[in-house]
Amino acid sequence: MLSEIRSKISSAPNLDFGDIFSESINLFKKSWLYGFVLQLFVLVLSSPLIIVIYVPMVMAIVAQSKNGEPIDPNYMSTFFTGLSLIYTVFLIIAVLIISVLSLLLNAGLFKILKRLDHNEDVKIADMFCFFKSEYLGKMFLLMLMYVVIAIPSALLCYVPLIYAMVPLSFFIPVFAFNPDLSVGDIVKASFWLGNKKWLLTFGLLIVTYILIMILAMVTCGLGSLFISAFLYHPIYLIYKKVIGFDNDSNVTSHIVE
Repeated sequence: MLSEIRSKISSAPNLDFGDIFSESINLFKKSWLYGFVLQLFVLVLSSPLIIVIYVPMVMAIVAQSKNGEPIDPNYMSTFFTGLSLIYTVFLIIAVLIISVLSLLLNAGLFKILKRLDHNEDVKIADMFCFFKSEYLGKMFLLMLMYVVIAIPSALLCYVPLIYAMVPLSFFIPVFAFNPDLSVGDIVKASFWLGNKKWLLTFGLLIVTYILIMILAMVTCGLGSLFISAFLYHPIYLIYKKVIGFDNDSNVTSHIVE
């Protein structure tokens, strides 16, 4: 399968920026509700972590203010320094779990985009199609690969990260449409595709991100719940036009079962 993917990427046709962007808008008209639901699910997943982080902080500030003295500006740094090791480990584990589940939801959204694009029936439950034991470990390793690549790239004056952000953006769609590939093969395929269509993908990501930011500011941030998922549409369409879904029918039936 990996050799076939590489062959398709090597012989990929030229893609037009305007066509991809226009098709992204047309597909978004069908998918905006599912993107909105995705954002709600991510908020629900993140809410326990937000509570765990901020409730002890608020309680500590309230306890200090009961004495009638002004709050020490260095109090919060002292508060975090005094956190127990168990609490810190718990936060790290919670962040990892929420991140993995959020990425699995994103993978489910890519499957939904494919079905909407092909005028197939779609249900909200389809977003959870990768919530299975065999995919949890693989997504966890894929997330670690993302971190291992992104953090050193950012530390090197962000220049390597500008390059790496394009291949990294293909991690989830390559996984979503080829879940049987190993983590190493998913990374390889993502970098092959990212290198082949780097300039086109980078331009689409920048334009799409700016558009999302403008609309979010105009709507005082509320609009971001509805339009944030638009960022995935150009990525999906580039994958579709370069690699396609010839081998996806068996995978789809397997996930549905």
